Amino acid sequence: MEFTVGQIAEVLHGAVEGDATQRIDRLAKIEEAQAGSLSFLANLKYEHHLYSTGASAVIVSRTLELKQPVATALIRVDDPYSSFTTLLEFYQQATRTGKRGVEEPAYMGTTSRIGENHYRGAFSYIGENCEIGQDVVIFPHVFIGDRVKIGDGTILYAGAKIYAETVIGSRCTIHAGAVIGSDGFGFAPQPDGSYRTIPQIGNVVLEDNVSVGANATIDCATMGSTIIREGAKVDNLVQIAHNVEIGRHTVVASQSGISGSTKIGDFCVLAGQTGIAGHLNLANRTTVTAQSGVGKSIKHEGVLLQGSPAFNLRDSLRSNAIFRHLPDLERRLTQLERTSQTPEKS
Repeated sequence: MEFTVGQIAEVLHGAVEGDATQRIDRLAKIEEAQAGSLSFLANLKYEHHLYSTGASAVIVSRTLELKQPVATALIRVDDPYSSFTTLLEFYQQATRTGKRGVEEPAYMGTTSRIGENHYRGAFSYIGENCEIGQDVVIFPHVFIGDRVKIGDGTILYAGAKIYAETVIGSRCTIHAGAVIGSDGFGFAPQPDGSYRTIPQIGNVVLEDNVSVGANATIDCATMGSTIIREGAKVDNLVQIAHNVEIGRHTVVASQSGISGSTKIGDFCVLAGQTGIAGHLNLANRTTVTAQSGVGKSIKHEGVLLQGSPAFNLRDSLRSNAIFRHLPDLERRLTQLERTSQTPEKS
């Protein structure tokens, strides 16, 4: 695909400085870009690349003041990062999901329905009584169980496994190897010390515009639904247990684990390798830093947590500072004790 700088600026509602007729056929990092490439500058730490880049055009902020002349055309927008993301989404849709039709062998139950302009890759399986929308892309080796509902424009990458009764909204992305709807970890202890499996008869609901990373697992509810709300983003290798609820536009980074029946609010951030205990509530806009463990509910919005067990970020940083000085504090305390024990001279 090839567009002029002017055409791209029109899509982004931006203004061009320089040659608007140059043709763009690819996207690239600003430090690696060559002629024909479009890049962006959002972090001023990389501004020095703007004056040496080989890109034909660079998306920059309307407020950026140049320190020296540039050879590239500029597309000035309100938010360069958001504008470049818009172009990446367009490019991805056009290049990765342009496939249509059915590759053989592929199976779909006779009682299932799928909308127009879909793609079903080889060895994909769709069970009975499924309802699948338009423009859905199902890559090879995807498994979709019985009575699954999938909205328009959703993409399921190779090897994703969608268990029975799962509901997936529109424009969702399920990456390779993800498992949606597997049994919750429910076992009843018995008098003899063994465990009896508790049937997990609920399902998983993913609302619109949810992204689930590669090899992530989302367990079905014991009863009711495990719910991932609109716009939430789940990274690779994340475990979400039964009856969990993830709020709107919350992000959960890689290797995090959320125990059963916990409710995470809207616009929260769980950084990598965080652990959340079960039956908790985290208020909206809670942020948990990497490798932290949360063992109690957070009632107030906008709290930053750090540590294991996690507590208020400022208090945690102060505690860490004191911890680093413990050897020196110990020496000073010992010296004070010795001084206090020395008899006074008469």
